Amino acid sequence: MTLLELMVWMVIGFAGYQFWRIRAISERTNTYLTQYCETHGLQLLSIARAKTRFSFKYGKPDWHSLFNFEFSSNGEDRYTGEVELIGVSVIRTEVPPHRV
Repeated sequence: MTLLELMVWMVIGFAGYQFWRIRAISERTNTYLTQYCETHGLQLLSIARAKTRFSFKYGKPDWHSLFNFEFSSNGEDRYTGEVELIGVSVIRTEVPPHRV
């Protein structure tokens, strides 16, 4: 095995690891929003990733992700909220004013 082959395998492994890391972040967001909506009596309609970028926020390198989600409070109206994460840690959840 040459040094070039070793480097290629390391790049492939790193790319695979980052793919699974981003999937874990998406799954954590889905779990968090499901619990959040159940706690607040909301119906979760959809979740979409707005952006994901590599960041050194809070001193450690990790993925900085922003997700948009749609929910309903009475079954008729549709509202859009926002969740911000660093890695799998939720930093901010923003929900617009809605009918109860």
